[in-house]
Amino acid sequence: MRYRRAFIPGGSFFFTVVTEQRRPLFASADTVEILRAAFRAVRATRPFEVDAIVVLPDHLHCIWMLPPGDADFAMRWRLIKTWFTKHCDPALRTAPNHARTAKQEQALWQHRYWEHALRDEADVIQHVEYIHFNPVKHGLVSSAIEWPYSSFRRYVEAGIYPAEWGQGAMDFEGVGHE
Repeated sequence: MRYRRAFIPGGSFFFTVVTEQRRPLFASADTVEILRAAFRAVRATRPFEVDAIVVLPDHLHCIWMLPPGDADFAMRWRLIKTWFTKHCDPALRTAPNHARTAKQEQALWQHRYWEHALRDEADVIQHVEYIHFNPVKHGLVSSAIEWPYSSFRRYVEAGIYPAEWGQGAMDFEGVGHE
């Protein structure tokens, strides 16, 4: 099967990236910091803006804005995944997927990821809110402000959202991909 991706130079994209077999790789602050370092390393050579992000134990969601004339998010994801894999605890690299182990593949990430080209301001807002509400949706916290691995606090500090936002139930039908 051939997957079609929307390559839009200078575009804004929503991504969902999942760990192999939903392993909770990001359950510790140490591995989240290694992921942050991977983002910094790749952004140093292939710039992009992270408009919103949340890192949960077994997946992450984020919104990127690419530089004008540049549509290569696929290479950036490949580099981030590779950098993280090379720098994480070697014990994490033991693959629970025996088929991938037999091929001597490092099985930390699902091969594919979900991407969505953001169409307009309403689409951006809906996806930013989905990202920030995700830890509440998964029952990890009762309020968005409680989750430490999210850009939500940055939005609160900028006055975009009150700290109380993201408590209770919210409907994001048609948004995200998990």
